[in-house]
Amino acid sequence: MTPSEAQELFLHNQWANRRTLGACEALTPEQFTRNLGSSFSSVRDTLAHIVGAEWIWLERFYSRSHTALPPGWDLPDSAAMRARIEELDSSLVKFVSGLDAAALERVIEYKNFAGQQFADPLTLLLQHLADHSTYHRGQMATLLRQLGAKPASTGFIVFRRERAASAGK
Repeated sequence: MTPSEAQELFLHNQWANRRTLGACEALTPEQFTRNLGSSFSSVRDTLAHIVGAEWIWLERFYSRSHTALPPGWDLPDSAAMRARIEELDSSLVKFVSGLDAAALERVIEYKNFAGQQFADPLTLLLQHLADHSTYHRGQMATLLRQLGAKPASTGFIVFRRERAASAGK
């Protein structure tokens, strides 16, 4: 992955998260927290998982390894979720914007939540994080449909086409 590809990957992630949050804001508070039997039970819990994963990986990228999320990650409603995820996505875009080819190959050492030690190249971890968020946004689309809501279209090609159109290309 090149530095510009990494930046585009996380610009897409930011865009897709915002679109997903926009679709979630049409839900009632009861729908937002309703247990739908998914891997993270509700829309709220699935979004919280995406947010928590982005935070933990960003911390690891800065060599700050944690084995749990910090206190205060309740994020009870879509407004709290939006504030946290917009902050994280901006931080991720800023982080990848400062990377060069050598930085992408840097090995990141970290511990998972079980305390196991790992070491992987940053480029692999960036791909993992983007893929992780995409996977769970796909789950979100199903959850939104179960609630009678319309999910956002968050595909990478849609992102590219919208960017090209807004740039007049």
